[in-house]
Amino acid sequence: MHDRLLIAGTNSGCGKTTATCALLCALKARGKKAAAFKCGPDYIDPMFHREAIGIPSHNLDPFFCPPETLREQFAAGAGEISVIEGVMGYYDGAGTDGRFSTYDVARATKTPVVLVMDAHGMYTSAGAILQGFRGFREESGVRGVIFNGASPMLYKGLARIARDAGVEPYGFLPRVPELSVPSRHLGLYTAGEIADINEKLRRLGELAGEDFDMEGLLSLAGSAPELPTKPKAEPSPERVRVAVARDEAFCFIYQENLETLRALGCELCFFSPVHDAALPERIGGLYLPGGYPELYARELAENRTMRAAVKAAVSDGVPTIAECGGFMYLHDSLDGEPMAGAIGGASYKTDRLQRFGYVTMTAGRDNLLCRDGESTRAHEFHFYESENCGGDFAAVNAGGGKEYRCCHAGKTLYAGFPHLFFPANPAFAEGFVNGALEYAAR
Repeated sequence: MHDRLLIAGTNSGCGKTTATCALLCALKARGKKAAAFKCGPDYIDPMFHREAIGIPSHNLDPFFCPPETLREQFAAGAGEISVIEGVMGYYDGAGTDGRFSTYDVARATKTPVVLVMDAHGMYTSAGAILQGFRGFREESGVRGVIFNGASPMLYKGLARIARDAGVEPYGFLPRVPELSVPSRHLGLYTAGEIADINEKLRRLGELAGEDFDMEGLLSLAGSAPELPTKPKAEPSPERVRVAVARDEAFCFIYQENLETLRALGCELCFFSPVHDAALPERIGGLYLPGGYPELYARELAENRTMRAAVKAAVSDGVPTIAECGGFMYLHDSLDGEPMAGAIGGASYKTDRLQRFGYVTMTAGRDNLLCRDGESTRAHEFHFYESENCGGDFAAVNAGGGKEYRCCHAGKTLYAGFPHLFFPANPAFAEGFVNGALEYAAR
């Protein structure tokens, strides 16, 4: 059974995450075993999904994976009912034609779509927007709408306008400022940074239970066609221990990456570069994902024993992946604070996005992850820069643009700003795990 909905937006900032979390909490309150997914390369929204329903959320990204793989990934993580949250506006993606958009995910997974529209500042014009979204692409999948920031009286009129435009209204969320989540330069604050997040989610679930057409949404979810499934592969027995940084400073890591490593026989040992004094024992590999190390630079600097342990591990040849924030941590310094010192030079803040979007990276030499000339897809999104970006991969942005060099890639190290998504090229993960097995054997 693959009951499912995709909650899309007319634009970024319209309230997709709020509506998605409200719906997930309302489903949980009804006793439904819900599963959650996020379109695109977002790390933060899945953290809110996890807080809402208590289980990990997964990413569905049409840049990284073809339609058949997206369907398999969805089926593997689906629940009694599954809710997919879109990214940006429904048709927005790379380039003017919107490649790799939420629309592409809806098409690949054959999922009915409910738009979220900010009700502030419009009334009859909402019909024109809804009619435009419904007819903009062939088989748009747009079946319904939820109005964010509406009052009960305003919703009565908006519901009629929506029906006249051929889109079914499925309720509204009132404007409740105290339930809003603040934003920063890379998106929302993370769920772990909001002290009263569970109470906010509980209240959102109550509002959805009152003001969403829950029976209508459940019926729409049930109308989705079945998807083909194949048996899950048996996980490999644990063969090597891999230390994975995970705390408030290092929190940008795909659930799929963790699952890929486990499937390859890794015992994942989570540790905190902020709080722990040393790395886990008997490790064969080290994974430093992205996050917000710049917000905790003083605390990371003060943890001298951990900085020394990480530098010693990299110097000793422990196979290491360091992405974006993890790469910044390996530098001599971050915004003037001393870091691990495994990579010479400073990492520092700039006043604008340095590189943004999907990239295809091609290796210029044999390295830990792949052979010379082999490629994978990745993405970058950072305001920070480095005095020592590396040059062992050539990257080209999916939206067009000049090729540029990036990343340090040697026999035991991958370190750079681009984030990896292992399902895009599982051989890269296999290279890392093989390196970890070889190191552990030594």
